Amino acid sequence: MDEKEGDKSEESKKNHIVYYKSLNEVISNIQTEESQEPDPTIKSHLNSRIEAMEKDKKRIREMFPDVSEEEWNGNTN
Repeated sequence: MDEKEGDKSEESKKNHIVYYKSLNEVISNIQTEESQEPDPTIKSHLNSRIEAMEKDKKRIREMFPDVSEEEWNGNTN
């Protein structure tokens, strides 16, 4: 996939960090739901969703390698 020139702008970086943090929260919620779900088919589906979100997080981190671990985890101003 071609990257647009604006994909790595400062505004894009900020937006991606916000999105990355929201993925962390969604993943946590799905993991809680998965741990309480008795149906193996639904558990598998939830796990697939988590895997897709983890791939998205990895893609975002690779787009902005200069962002510190603290900033990804929300430990900045």
